[in-house]
Amino acid sequence: MALRTLDSLGSLAGKRVIVRADLNVPLQDGIITDDGRVRATLPTLNALINQGARVVVCSHLGRPDGAPDPKYSLEPVAQRLSELLGKPVAFARDTVGESAREAVAALEDGDVAIIENLRFNPGETAKDDATRRAFAEELATLGDVLVSDGFGVVHRKQASVYDLAEILPSAAGFLIEKEVDVLDRLTENPERPYTVVLGGSKVSDKLGVIDHLLPRVDRLLIGGGMLFTFLAAHGHKVGSSLLEADQLDTVRDYMRRAQESGVELVLPTDVVVASKFGADAEHVVTSADGIEDTAFGASGLGLDIGPETAERFAALVRDSKTVFWNGPMGVFELAPFAAGTKAVAQALTQVDGLSVVGGGDSAAAVRQLGFADDAFGHISTGGGASLEFLEGKKLPGLEVLGWQ
Repeated sequence: MALRTLDSLGSLAGKRVIVRADLNVPLQDGIITDDGRVRATLPTLNALINQGARVVVCSHLGRPDGAPDPKYSLEPVAQRLSELLGKPVAFARDTVGESAREAVAALEDGDVAIIENLRFNPGETAKDDATRRAFAEELATLGDVLVSDGFGVVHRKQASVYDLAEILPSAAGFLIEKEVDVLDRLTENPERPYTVVLGGSKVSDKLGVIDHLLPRVDRLLIGGGMLFTFLAAHGHKVGSSLLEADQLDTVRDYMRRAQESGVELVLPTDVVVASKFGADAEHVVTSADGIEDTAFGASGLGLDIGPETAERFAALVRDSKTVFWNGPMGVFELAPFAAGTKAVAQALTQVDGLSVVGGGDSAAAVRQLGFADDAFGHISTGGGASLEFLEGKKLPGLEVLGWQ
């Protein structure tokens, strides 16, 4: 079955449309530091507003543990959404209580309201089906239809993502439709050469995606903290760098499979090694097999790919027709160790084909490093959801919308 899209819902003029968005943005002292997820909702919201729908936006933010917590309030998000839409957005101070009912009842055609953090109610994330369903039934009283557009949560069987979509007529919004289309292109007949760049801290976080994509790609480039487990699997000493010793056999198996299937598995030839974790740390560039030969000895800490590797990775990315990147190449938050991530990001902007930034830390990195969203073919809004899709897993939030 194909994904149900907005067209399947018919005219929405005058109808109360609940939009399950993913507005889980980073906040610092109540200020949004990256509004990418808010901006990603705008095409769907504007389409509904232009139809004359009465729009009720809902989302989670953070992990408030099933109870109200002011630091996880969606009120700053409501303010930012109002600025981006250029119109007032009413804010309800509860999820299904009196404030929410009043805010929805006051909506006119084309108006927008946002209810408080869904995870302030324990029913949203309840493992018990009946508890979760009961909360979804309460949410359903606020709307006539559901538009599911929070791709970052479609891998979760939660009340607003799964149960609500069973209760109300439901369809995917433009964001989910685009995410599914792009990720499907990464797994079904991608244009070649097809390169996957993986980074981040742990190999164990990427086992599923490596396993599923290895037979499908031409090149697999390894950076980030996970590279040191690969180097150790090659027999190199890695000092105090991040190492998952329990994954060494798994990594060796990936290397063997890559060689047997003709996949080019590219590891760094040089790395940036520091005396400690910090922006003010002494650091040097050394060969990938010489980490403990620096002045720091066995206490040396690898925090980025080296310039030679960055140049090679960038060249391979630019030479590709399809690229998926998930996970920074180093500790990009610290300026001395951001160069590898920046080089890969810059190369992705020059791909003559499909370039996809796989959400999560990768999306945060490109924005922090000054790249515009439209510099890439696509920036995914769902790190975990993107990876699970590419692992070939069934995602409940998509299955309930007809995707198979």
